[in-house]
Amino acid sequence: MPDVTKVVIIGGGPGGYEAALVGAQLGGEVTLVDSDGIGGSAVLTDCVPSKSLIATSNVMSTMEQASGQGLYSPAGDEDLTLTVTTDLAAVNTRVIQLAEAQSGDIAMRLVKEGVRIVRGKARLEGTRAVVATTEFGEERLEADVILVSTGAHPRVLPDAMPDGERILDWTQVYNLTELPEHLIVVGSGVTGAEFANAYDALGVRVTLVSSRDMVLPGEDPDAARVLQDVFERRGITIISRARAVSARREGDGVVVGLEDGREVVGSHVLMAVGSIPNTAGIGLEEAGVELDKRGYVTVDKVSRTSARGVYGAGDCTGVFALASVAAMQGRIAMWHALGDAVPQLRQETIASNIFTAPEIATVGVTQKDIDEGHSTAEVVMMPLASNARAKMQGFTDGFVKLFCLPLTGIIVGGVIVAPTASELIHAVSLAVAQRISVDDFSHAFTVYPSLSGSIAEAARRLHTHGQTATAQLTN
Repeated sequence: MPDVTKVVIIGGGPGGYEAALVGAQLGGEVTLVDSDGIGGSAVLTDCVPSKSLIATSNVMSTMEQASGQGLYSPAGDEDLTLTVTTDLAAVNTRVIQLAEAQSGDIAMRLVKEGVRIVRGKARLEGTRAVVATTEFGEERLEADVILVSTGAHPRVLPDAMPDGERILDWTQVYNLTELPEHLIVVGSGVTGAEFANAYDALGVRVTLVSSRDMVLPGEDPDAARVLQDVFERRGITIISRARAVSARREGDGVVVGLEDGREVVGSHVLMAVGSIPNTAGIGLEEAGVELDKRGYVTVDKVSRTSARGVYGAGDCTGVFALASVAAMQGRIAMWHALGDAVPQLRQETIASNIFTAPEIATVGVTQKDIDEGHSTAEVVMMPLASNARAKMQGFTDGFVKLFCLPLTGIIVGGVIVAPTASELIHAVSLAVAQRISVDDFSHAFTVYPSLSGSIAEAARRLHTHGQTATAQLTN
């Protein structure tokens, strides 16, 4: 009888728990060491709670626009939000309960599948063992395979240390029991934009401090421009080309200092200035695991590190800080380590979404790739303002953008800006992953009226005479 492969996983986030499930499925003896709670930050302090908060704020946004659908309060108020009071304590209690319930469900599944969970901190002891420090002492875990999936934590500024009350990082906002009078959000990336959007929808005065010319500097410029216009129209104050260097409490509020000497006064400040990988002090370098200059674990396309038998997954690797990517890295690691058929991680097929209103979803080739000459893809952009379903639902801010190769018409990327972009992007993601041509894509039926109809219309507009035959020959 062959020996059972001993797998030790450090970190119970999406990369860790998905790897544990695959490892158990393939017959490994799997031990998962976790110190922060099963599900990691994705479930407990990031994706699940933040998107739950955003879901609540979306209800308020819908009510605010109800008059455009002919809906009014009994008193005749055009803005239905005037008849609703936000109980932030109740909202955050629900958010935390949802996160804890999701964590519990995942833990139950792991136990059911035969995964042993050890609650404690872990460090590598070479490449064949992990030492777990628990409340009962130290336990040495022999390992044939080790997966490091330790995640990341919020970056802080030396002169803006979070206190959990007025100066907050993105893990602490759920401590609030009352709506801030004036929330300053430092950082206009994905996290900053999402929280600025959510709190504005809940009726909070929001000021967004951005070091760049426009919000979402790393995203599609057309999409960022739409969101910036929406933010400004809704009354969010955006301070562009400004870098925050400090935050201090003063009375019942906070003062945020900018690099140019200006100060911004508010009741609370949320620092959303990036993250730092949890890779220090856990024996990685001593075991021969290479880290880059920022401290991220270096991995290849099958999640291998530079140390034999040691794999990496999730935010600690610096490969797209997305729960879906962490989960896929973890699965790939186990498939590879335990000898199953394994696909390489194809970054060009990764879909992502920003949960603002409207949402912004992307996959594949980007506008930046084209502008900088890295791709020769052709592009078409379809505003949603002419879409019948969009008109029915009362929104005009959004578009569909598709990219395809010039000769074959193969779809290589796309951007969707719409209320449900996170759902709509899957069709484009599938097209990119399977190298579907714009003709084949547009020949599939869509429902009328639907937002997905605009994706098919964009594909039709990318058709050129004779393209189908050429695509068939090249495939």
